[in-house]
Amino acid sequence: MHNRLNYSDLTLILALVRGGSLSRAAERLRVDVSTVFRSIRRLEASLGLELFEKKRTGYLPTPTALLLADQAERAEHALDNARASLLEADSIAGTVQLTCTESVLANLVAPALGDVLPDYPQLMLEISTSDGFADLSRRDADIAIRLTKTPPEHLVGRCLGKVPYALYGHTSYLSQIQDKPWDALTWVSLDDSFSDHPTVTWRTFNYPTLVPRYRCQSIHAVTQLVRSGLGVAILPCFVLQTAPELCPLSAPLINCESELWILIRAGGRVLQPVHTLYRALSETIPLNQNGKRPTHL
Repeated sequence: MHNRLNYSDLTLILALVRGGSLSRAAERLRVDVSTVFRSIRRLEASLGLELFEKKRTGYLPTPTALLLADQAERAEHALDNARASLLEADSIAGTVQLTCTESVLANLVAPALGDVLPDYPQLMLEISTSDGFADLSRRDADIAIRLTKTPPEHLVGRCLGKVPYALYGHTSYLSQIQDKPWDALTWVSLDDSFSDHPTVTWRTFNYPTLVPRYRCQSIHAVTQLVRSGLGVAILPCFVLQTAPELCPLSAPLINCESELWILIRAGGRVLQPVHTLYRALSETIPLNQNGKRPTHL
């Protein structure tokens, strides 16, 4: 068996694992579909291993392919770090536009910026908070940090970890409810415009007749009402980092989770300050298995 892998082989595997189909892998590699197909077949023949199973929904990676993809990501990160080290030979100066939700900013991004920015005194930052994806191609923002399982294909980036959700209430409210069933509690929720949000889909599936008393347009607003003792809500587990007065009524809910992504534009030239902040936040924010940013003592 010829088992010598080179970096281009790993890049090919990673592109197909991330894309899930030949066409998406081809877009990522900027080649045609037939080239990806031939290259995968050649690589599998060379290794004497099956790397992907062809399914109706796309190409499913085998455990070997997932292992190699993980190594490819490590190599990709190492290359990014090497490039960044060269860029940082001169002082990093300039303005970076960053967008995220208020909840992600308060619980994850702001603490990370407190660790990162002192090292770059000439780096300026403009932050906008919203629940939608800014148009990075028009420079509405340089970096987006979002909770999603399906980041837009025109953006590239890294998944910083899984974000579980649980049901939370303020200690003052929980002391009044005794052993009431969940559907008898006062609920706070996102409004109907967030019908595909994991907290809404979980609630409507498990309690289809439950009508929240309070409905908001952001998780940050939902959190503030719960912190005021007005009811319970399904919240990302990382909120406990800034709201220790909240108590979970459950373990992380099954089939109710998201992912935290840091994203930049695909293709084109990435400015030095943007690349520096992107790399620094990618290394500082990653979440642990509980969906929280580790506390560094």
